[in-house]
Amino acid sequence: MCMNVSKLLELSSPELAGNELLGGNTSVNKVDLSATGLIDLLKRRNGFYAFECALHVLPLTPSQEVMSLTRWNDNQLWRDGYGMLDAKIIFFAEDVLGNQFCLFEGAVHSFDPETGELEYLARDIEDWAGLVLEDYNTLTGWSLARDWQSKHGPLPANMRLCPKIPFVLGGEYSIENLYLCNNVEAMRVYANLAIQLADVPDGTKIRLKVVD
Repeated sequence: MCMNVSKLLELSSPELAGNELLGGNTSVNKVDLSATGLIDLLKRRNGFYAFECALHVLPLTPSQEVMSLTRWNDNQLWRDGYGMLDAKIIFFAEDVLGNQFCLFEGAVHSFDPETGELEYLARDIEDWAGLVLEDYNTLTGWSLARDWQSKHGPLPANMRLCPKIPFVLGGEYSIENLYLCNNVEAMRVYANLAIQLADVPDGTKIRLKVVD
């Protein structure tokens, strides 16, 4: 019994797309999705928001209003901006700042878009849901999402909050340092930053041009 997943779904929005998950063509490996429990999650709710839209889980099937998991993992959408990103990585969710959750080597990892670094999180979706429930503020950016929306209104579909000054360069985790950005555009900006910083030694001074 997936108790953590059930609890997470109790706190989540209605599904974002239809639930005909196994029909049609997709480039996403459903075997990998099934092994970790993601297919089971999406069968129960095909994409959703949670924690005041801070957590965004992508639906597998397409919808006119929201990004699908299949489209999100298209190499030409934003993944190619990171260079040789392992094709076996399957991104399935994001926090309010665009930090990604993904499947890799049979487990759930986090992906820091500013650096391109992967970090192991959980063995499967059930354990990942448990971690999110235990520390939703850290893992989803809930308080930033709440504070930003209290001032500016609801987050539209496919939009995330991005730092004016990147966090990896010392930007503050505050709503004053955040602006509204389409999630694809955000990932392209992050990828450009990650590539530029890849070979820069720690402690090197960086000149950052901030454009409003």
